[in-house]
Amino acid sequence: MYHVLAAIGSRIYLPSGYFGTVKYFGPIDGTTGLWLGIEWDDSTRGKHDGIKDGKRYFNCRVPHSGSFIRPSSACYGYPFLQALKNKYVEAVHGTAFQEKIVLGSSNGAIEVEAVDLDKIRGKFSNLERLREVSLDNEMVSTGNNPGEILSTCPNVRGLDLSATLVSSWDVVAMITTELHQLERLALNRNRLTPPSSHLPASAWLRLSELQLNGTWISWEEFTSIAILMPQLRMVELGYNGLTSLSHAKISAVLGHIEILNFDSNKLKDWQHISEAMKPCTSLQRLILSSNGIERIPPRESHPSHLQGLKVLSLSSNKLHNSRDIDQLYEWCPNLETLSLAKNPLSEVSDVSRSARQQVIAKIPSLRVLDATAISTKERSDSELFYLSFVAKTVLGHDEDKLKEHPQWKTLCMKHGRPAESTADRDGRLGRYLIEVKVHQCSEPPEGLFTPGMQGGLIVSTSLRVLSTMKLGLFRLRLVKALGAGKKPRNRHDIYVWLRMGDDTLALLQDDDQELGWWGIENNSHIVVYISRQTES
Repeated sequence: MYHVLAAIGSRIYLPSGYFGTVKYFGPIDGTTGLWLGIEWDDSTRGKHDGIKDGKRYFNCRVPHSGSFIRPSSACYGYPFLQALKNKYVEAVHGTAFQEKIVLGSSNGAIEVEAVDLDKIRGKFSNLERLREVSLDNEMVSTGNNPGEILSTCPNVRGLDLSATLVSSWDVVAMITTELHQLERLALNRNRLTPPSSHLPASAWLRLSELQLNGTWISWEEFTSIAILMPQLRMVELGYNGLTSLSHAKISAVLGHIEILNFDSNKLKDWQHISEAMKPCTSLQRLILSSNGIERIPPRESHPSHLQGLKVLSLSSNKLHNSRDIDQLYEWCPNLETLSLAKNPLSEVSDVSRSARQQVIAKIPSLRVLDATAISTKERSDSELFYLSFVAKTVLGHDEDKLKEHPQWKTLCMKHGRPAESTADRDGRLGRYLIEVKVHQCSEPPEGLFTPGMQGGLIVSTSLRVLSTMKLGLFRLRLVKALGAGKKPRNRHDIYVWLRMGDDTLALLQDDDQELGWWGIENNSHIVVYISRQTES
């Protein structure tokens, strides 16, 4: 194992699987010898905050993530080329022309003879041919002497250095400066100290994609580094505990970024996010899943720096008011793809029963919602449903309806004003909403529909849906309507049959077809069996 002096800020690894950063190196009162004070990436490995017997030796960013270990118990990693050869170069065996090998999938039961394996090993050990290199978890800790990396693997386009012992941006630059063709770099789950002021300008000249998930890097630190990446187009900054995007180092580079991923941070303030995106004039895709966003405020007189946005993920947040969707369209008028799954807005509630139709109607530019394409017919039906919904629920003049539903006037001009009488409204709804009878069984049925259902009837209920809904979405809707407990692993664990005229049951399988295509209409009987293979 390559060994270095335990400098403050260096990274270490324990054979038990824990990564940490050296925060202290020296003696501890009341003990003999030298100790390392470590802040662990996994805080459950820690015991304190750097305080021993009332004396502080170091500070921890995350509470209770520190402890002391002996220097001899830590692993300090390898130089880049040693880790590269450890993974990609298999030693020549120098054996006979034929070798016996055991097939790994046979658990030792199958042994075969292979011819001239050394020739194959030699071919794969030609590091000059490498284009994609993954050294994830390979304990890289430093670079090599100048020129060695360039002469060994000059054609690398993609490099993954995630979960290594690289401790600073200076070390990253030491490696990447010699990879002149590098376009993609992953540094996930590392802890990188800020760079010195003398980083070479050639370190990331061609870099277009950068992953920094789980590195605890701040927006300010990232924008300082990005200045040296003139071709940067895609950045991932998930799982970094980001609460704000302030103090950015503004540069022309930010204006070239097209994709930003902030998954699983704590960016709750929508207006702040919009303001922070002002330098990102080319931004088209923004991922804000799992950030705790509770509302989209009215734009009012605030400028929107998200007008060019085409793809947005807001899944697993806390949006609960359908008015947020109207306000979202004010901020993002060119939005084409939207993810809203796992928000209260789309969960089981009175609002959620028509959430998809309402979102489609409220955002005219939308083409894909929650990974499902919006067909022309679904859009038309959703807009008609929405017009009838507004006419039925909002009394008063058009001004009153327009105040609560900004798309009211536009959709009336497109489809015509819905009739105001209850009879007319119900008639219009009846043209595109159907009511089906749903029967859930504890076991797969045996082919015929009977009153008691030999498969073991659990519950029967009625469900109103659009006839244009695709079968894949209908499966998920059934799970919600039936309150089926744990979520199935996937849609294909939800088996759906249609009762035919002779009481036989037809299994429905093509998720891309609409319910109407299958012949499902008013008062159709649907039988459902949900597999017990569920995920926790």
